Amino acid sequence: MKNLKLFIPFIIFLVLAAFLLKGLEKDPNAMPSALIDQPVPAFSLPNLIQPDQLVDASLFKGHVSLLNVWATWCPSCRSEHPFLLSLASQGVRIIGMDYKDRDDQALDWLKKLGNPYAVTFTDTQGKLGVDLGVFGAPETYLIDHLGIIRAKHVGVLDEQVWLELGEQYKALTQAMAKP
Repeated sequence: MKNLKLFIPFIIFLVLAAFLLKGLEKDPNAMPSALIDQPVPAFSLPNLIQPDQLVDASLFKGHVSLLNVWATWCPSCRSEHPFLLSLASQGVRIIGMDYKDRDDQALDWLKKLGNPYAVTFTDTQGKLGVDLGVFGAPETYLIDHLGIIRAKHVGVLDEQVWLELGEQYKALTQAMAKP
């Protein structure tokens, strides 16, 4: 019995290690969202390019869109930006949400790096970000032509991610085009 007590810390270690290994098997970018298959939350925020104009959720009606959450303070957003420019040049409709950022810096960023966004609005206070369940930037949401969120990706949108997300985008676009 005394020898058995010596193995208790080792057994506890093995149990903890098993839990940790199980957690490592999961994709860290696969963040669940309670908003999948739900409408984009109601909002009214300023257009970055034309701040006197407000943008609301009706922006997503009638178009399949990607909503890309980005910020100038986000190094991953900078690495993602060329891919977004490429998608936009292929006709993918991307809406930008400049998240918890300064407008002057965001405008300078788009001027220097190019603007892949059909529309960019600012969420300076992060209220829409909270409503969407944003963990940080970058994040991308696939939104159908009815304004329903169909998918969410946390992290950089790149060719690998686009293989799956792009198929969903194309399917939604084709479904919208059918009478």
